[in-house]
Amino acid sequence: MAVLTHPPTGWASTTTVLSISALLVHQIFRKYETFSLPFHAFLLLVPPAIVWHNCMSSASTGTGWPTAFDLAFCYAWYTGALATSVVVYRLSPFHPLHRLGYPGPVLCRTSMIWHAIRTNGGKQMEYLRSLHDMYGDIVRIGPNHLSVREASLVGPILGVSGLPKGASRAWNRGLAPAALKGYDHIMSNRVHQLVDVLGQQEGVVVLGKWINYFAYDFMSDMVFGGGSEQMKEGDTDNIWRLVEKGTEIAFHLGQLPWLGIYLGRTLTKKRIAEGSSSRDLFYYLNNEDLSGEDPPPSRHLLDDGVLAMVAGSDTSSSAITSVFHCLLAHPAAYAALQEEVDRFYPRGEDVCDTMHQRDMHYLTAVINETLRLFPPAPTSTSRQVPHDAPAPVVLGSLVLPPGTHVYVPPYVLHRDARNFAFPDAFWPERWLVAAGHMPPRIPDARLEQVTYYCMSLAATNALAIALTGALFQAMTNKI
Repeated sequence: MAVLTHPPTGWASTTTVLSISALLVHQIFRKYETFSLPFHAFLLLVPPAIVWHNCMSSASTGTGWPTAFDLAFCYAWYTGALATSVVVYRLSPFHPLHRLGYPGPVLCRTSMIWHAIRTNGGKQMEYLRSLHDMYGDIVRIGPNHLSVREASLVGPILGVSGLPKGASRAWNRGLAPAALKGYDHIMSNRVHQLVDVLGQQEGVVVLGKWINYFAYDFMSDMVFGGGSEQMKEGDTDNIWRLVEKGTEIAFHLGQLPWLGIYLGRTLTKKRIAEGSSSRDLFYYLNNEDLSGEDPPPSRHLLDDGVLAMVAGSDTSSSAITSVFHCLLAHPAAYAALQEEVDRFYPRGEDVCDTMHQRDMHYLTAVINETLRLFPPAPTSTSRQVPHDAPAPVVLGSLVLPPGTHVYVPPYVLHRDARNFAFPDAFWPERWLVAAGHMPPRIPDARLEQVTYYCMSLAATNALAIALTGALFQAMTNKI
């Protein structure tokens, strides 16, 4: 007991050295921010071990204190000092986002861990909406993270000349209008297959499950030219269960589901070995459309394959399922769309021919309204100001220091009453009024932002619109 109440005299100097080491390591973390595991392990494990060896190991021998206890104490003190330094800095006026006056919850400003805890269970978009209602259009949701609700900043942040997003030119070629037209026959085959499968079902049909299978089979065809037959064989590998679990893990860890690595590697290797039989998306990702151009590294192809399969199938499935949810919950909208489908596609016509879709204004309105209420990526991905940027980026009233992550959550923007009247209501007619296809019936309906969002949704969800339109036409005409 006497030993515990009278620790070695060298401990005061040891704790001082540990605290100074923690402060120095914090500055290194700030300057060389990286996700390198060896780098993190070195800075977290080596400094306290060196301090223990130089300052305490010899003193411990004469006091009888267990060496293991001394080492554990060093690590505990060092970790606590490092955490304290990080938290104090992030809350202090020395932090750039604090100096700029961006508001936000105190716990969010200290660590993204609190944000992850509050949004556990898939409620991130609702939490962000509540934060914006409380703090305003620009909210600090993390140590170096901002969420933006200001509509005038959407273009400067997400537009062509906005913040870097790392998009590949190959993706742009593979999703260009000419390339999308080349996927029509793939879509037609899979839509007809889904309609036939649904027609064979008896009793209650879980539509979402079959749309998941359809989306995955279609994306396999579109990306790799084949490789999946879930509509025929079912989810024999529990892919969707694992993708859903992987999405949850990805949210917390900030990385792609590990399952996608296996799926992407398998299909990528198979696609490279078999070569190009059609102009699928991989045809563009592998630079097969560019004569004399070397293919990208296999690691990049693997990443692209994972992204296309996991993100593409999940978002397409989510968008299509949401459309049918909204239609089934609003019989008047369902009847209006049914009338338009019957007018453009009488029985016997090819319902997968997309030539009439540009004239089907109510179909476009229904899909846009669904994507407004239930965007497949409700919180979007972040854009980041490069760490080595020479100066802060200024976008109107928004000042972004180097290293700042910026989110523009579609769910929050789409449900802002300044952008859309009756923001929580399913009202497809708002898009018809904005496009001039019907006169406004509600004088106070604010539609000034609708046209902008309509163009944005149409540009980013052209494939989802084509898929949903063809699928609805096929199902309503054949089932």
